[in-house]
Amino acid sequence: MPKEFISTEDIAKTNPKESKSKKQQSQSKSPIQPVSLEGVKHKIMVMSGKGGVGKSTIAAYLASSLAKRGYKVGLLDSDIHGPSIPKMFGLKNKKPEVDEKGIVPVPVSDNLKVMSIAFLLEGEDFPVIWRGPAKMGAIKQFLEEVSWGILDFLIIDLPPGTGDEPLSIAQLIPEFDGAIVVTTPQDVALASVRKSINFLDHVNVPILGLVENMSGVICPSCGDEIEVFGGGGVNKAASDFGISVLAELPIEPNVSQKADTGSTYSYEGSKSEWDKRFSKVVDTIEKLENEYDEE
Repeated sequence: MPKEFISTEDIAKTNPKESKSKKQQSQSKSPIQPVSLEGVKHKIMVMSGKGGVGKSTIAAYLASSLAKRGYKVGLLDSDIHGPSIPKMFGLKNKKPEVDEKGIVPVPVSDNLKVMSIAFLLEGEDFPVIWRGPAKMGAIKQFLEEVSWGILDFLIIDLPPGTGDEPLSIAQLIPEFDGAIVVTTPQDVALASVRKSINFLDHVNVPILGLVENMSGVICPSCGDEIEVFGGGGVNKAASDFGISVLAELPIEPNVSQKADTGSTYSYEGSKSEWDKRFSKVVDTIEKLENEYDEE
């Protein structure tokens, strides 16, 4: 049996007014040791330089799309302070179970399962007030003590920025297949995405490509694309760093509505411009499995 998982009582004790628990103290002294994910073929980061660019939406639809193509997929929501993945799949009131192998991720379908700190909170308004060592301890548990089983893909939705959570995961998983960096066309987002690219280079995680989200709006009358936030910056950043732009995704109300109502997995696509472009992102990740089978 695995050791006891982080409980809501543990979370409550992390208020700055309270002293650290013995468990937290031991975590802060523990050296970083890579975790073993022997049953997982491919590990993919989805990250962004700043919040509000739709990174979690991309991660959720990527995991969902791969599962619908027949792959066994795990989705780890590693955003300790702002977990949103459970809501996108209608799993807000679910709790993980425990078996002889560890913590059992919450299933979305037969071949898609999810783990998030949100499953352990008393409610969606309950804050997690943690410093770095406690967050790293929780993330290590998500990777090491969760019974992921045999997976073709483990998609890891990172919180925005280049702080504790992304650094911890990059150190804990020594062999990432790569990262997808999500941004929007605004200059303020592009300034942050350049930092993300340099961060990934620093921690030796390959960059699979950039995804420009909210790249424009497709006019329902004429079909032309209107660049609401301007354009050209993402392609320039990709050119500067020698990486690819996987897709420029227009604003698609149906996609965000499905996520807001917890129906991400039931989204079947409408053959819209968003669907056509997003399929290229899924194709890029699926190619990793095709190359793996050829080896």
